[in-house]
Amino acid sequence: MLLKYFYDEKLAHASYLVGCQRDKVAVVVDPGRDIEPYLAMAAKEGLKLVGVVETHIHADYVSGARELADRVDATLYVSDEGPADWKYLYLDGYKSVLLHDGDHFMVGNIRLDVLHTPGHTPESISFMLTDEGGGANKPMGIFTGDFVFVGSIGRPDLLEEAAGLTGTAEPGARDLYKSAERFKALPDYLQVWPAHGAGSACGKGLGAIPSSTVGYEKLFNPALQFDDEEAFVRYILADQPEAPKYFAVMKRVNKEGPRVLGAGHHHNMLPIAGLADAVQAGTVVDLSAAADYGKAHPPGTINIPMGMLAAWAGWLLDYDKPTYLICEPHQLEEAARVLHKIGVEEILGAFDTNEVRSQGLASESYPTCSPDELAAKIETGDVKLIDVRSDEEWNEGHIAAAEHRFLGRLPATLAELPRDQKLVVQCRSGARSAIGVSVLQAAGFKDVVNLTGGYNAWKAAGLPSVKPQHAMSS
Repeated sequence: MLLKYFYDEKLAHASYLVGCQRDKVAVVVDPGRDIEPYLAMAAKEGLKLVGVVETHIHADYVSGARELADRVDATLYVSDEGPADWKYLYLDGYKSVLLHDGDHFMVGNIRLDVLHTPGHTPESISFMLTDEGGGANKPMGIFTGDFVFVGSIGRPDLLEEAAGLTGTAEPGARDLYKSAERFKALPDYLQVWPAHGAGSACGKGLGAIPSSTVGYEKLFNPALQFDDEEAFVRYILADQPEAPKYFAVMKRVNKEGPRVLGAGHHHNMLPIAGLADAVQAGTVVDLSAAADYGKAHPPGTINIPMGMLAAWAGWLLDYDKPTYLICEPHQLEEAARVLHKIGVEEILGAFDTNEVRSQGLASESYPTCSPDELAAKIETGDVKLIDVRSDEEWNEGHIAAAEHRFLGRLPATLAELPRDQKLVVQCRSGARSAIGVSVLQAAGFKDVVNLTGGYNAWKAAGLPSVKPQHAMSS
């Protein structure tokens, strides 16, 4: 048997290639949209990719299942559990096997047994793997998808928080408790292979270790320490990370079937003369470092540095408009891959950042000021301070005069902000607030400042902060 691990650090997404070396066949478990690594690995190992195995309809990235089925005629092994609203809708025209609890199928001499493990989503299933070719008659491990992670468990509130399905969080939590009890009854020696690691918004407190065992998780996973359903429900619904708004788009896309990109899919650099029209027609994202963008950038653009693209594009881009990039030519395809992974489909090309600057199109800038320079004006209300950090960070402590507007939701609340007052934007260190400044400028706010060093610099300067009363008592 061959088991290969793939990890997309930008999305904290894990996927797996499982191969039977005797029969020279393999399947991919929970593939990402960029299928080239799986194809390359299969070719390297002399295996034919015959199937795609999915644990559920993913909400945080575009699945590569359809792309693989289209490219190599792989059979789709997918869940048929859950209500009618959570069935795959694109299976016609592809070979597929609909799975239920208790089913099993073979990949050469490798047996995969299906367990229905709802809670994170209603259709969620897990797969226990037994290597019968090696003489085993008991399973080696379990692919848990977004059900059990290392040190955590999949959140049950995404359908409500991201997809807007009101009233699904608590029933999902109760389903998850029953699934967790079933997991705890599995043999301790089973390896656990989850679909996400640290940094994923599909749960809270995910570990950075790639795999674990059932026994270890039973001992140390906080979510598996409950023997009371009500206590579990309260725990699992509290303090979950913000659910990116694009998660709702991903659920729909992966249910209906992602667009097939095809072999050789690529994007083009565009003539600089089209930049003004691009700003009017769509969203233009400048991938420059914040310091460079702050000094000079084209009006109407937003700034998401390349290293922050995966984390913030899904929050800030309008999925109903075309997307353009400003970047170095060598950055284009990698940036497009990141955007395609989170469902941004209409990427119409990029403008060379060097041409933008050399031709004088980067005519706008914004200032940065230190806490010492702004403290008095912030405290008297002469300027309005906008804190774009997460709810968790805000509750740990914030500047008294600040107004909390999480960066991911900032575009939806622009109408509530004054246009006749200087706005100072602040995060923890100055990186997210720089993005926030660009969003405000692109929306026409003229007097915007980035707080240098953010909350960290404010505290280091010995300036006062407060903590919400409810956070202090918890």
